[in-house]
Amino acid sequence: MSVKQQIREFIAENFLFNPDGFDLSDDASFLDEGVVDSTGTLELVMFVEETFGITVGDHEIEPENFDSVNKLAAYVAGKSDLVAS
Repeated sequence: MSVKQQIREFIAENFLFNPDGFDLSDDASFLDEGVVDSTGTLELVMFVEETFGITVGDHEIEPENFDSVNKLAAYVAGKSDLVAS
């Protein structure tokens, strides 16, 4: 399963009341769409750390990294490259 698929599945299972009836594009803002709030962001951080084996620094918890499927997937890819090297 791709990183994006894993993120989408986590979002659907943990934040959407009706995941089948909600179409969230990969660029849609989690915050603007009301999908994730500040507490949900912390859940996303734990998910990323546990699922992908990376450490998220406090300074990295910002919308540029955690506010859409695409942003989060890019963040994970960047951190994974750092871990692999």
